[in-house]
Amino acid sequence: MSVKTQSLIVNGVRNGIISNLTGKNEVSSAFVISVRDTAITTIQGTRDLMVSGIEVPASIVKGAIEGIADTRVAFTKVINWIVDGAVQGAMAEGILETEAVSGAVQQAIFSANALGENSSLVAVAAVKGAISAVQQTEGNTVHTTQDAVMAALHAASEIDSSAEETVKQALTDKIAGAKEIIA
Repeated sequence: MSVKTQSLIVNGVRNGIISNLTGKNEVSSAFVISVRDTAITTIQGTRDLMVSGIEVPASIVKGAIEGIADTRVAFTKVINWIVDGAVQGAMAEGILETEAVSGAVQQAIFSANALGENSSLVAVAAVKGAISAVQQTEGNTVHTTQDAVMAALHAASEIDSSAEETVKQALTDKIAGAKEIIA
C-alpha cells in the first residue's frame, strides 16, 4: 500500500474518532462500534487506492490512536476496543482475518512503544481485543489467539529483547492458551 493511501486511512480514521468523541465525557465499549464504522467508511472511501494486507488494519489502529490522543482519552483504557473495532471493520471490508488480527495487534504494540506506554499491558489488551472482534464475527478464535499472540511477540521482538520478554510473560500469564502457543 502506498504511503498516500496509508495516510488517507490514518487521517480518515483519526478524524472520525475525534468527531465521534468530541463533547463526550466518557468512552465506553460502544467505542468499538465507532472504530468499526469509521474504519468501514474510510476503507470504502479509499477502495480504489487500496490493496489488502496487514497495512490496512495497522493504519486503522494508528488513526484511532491518533484520534484518541487528540481527545485526551487514556490510550491503555481503550486499546482493546480500538483493536476490536479495527479488526471488525477490516474484516467487514474483505481483509483476511489473519491479516486484520496481525496488523491491528502489531500496530497497537508499536504505538504503545512510541507513546511510552507499557507494551506488555497493551499486548494483552490488543490480543483480547482481536479475540473479541473475531468472536463477534463468529470466526475461529483458536486461530485468532494464535495469530494475535504471535503478532504481539513479533512486534515486541522488533522493539527489543526486553520488550519481547515482558510481552511473552504477560501473554503467558493473562491469555488462555498463550503458554502453549509460545512454547
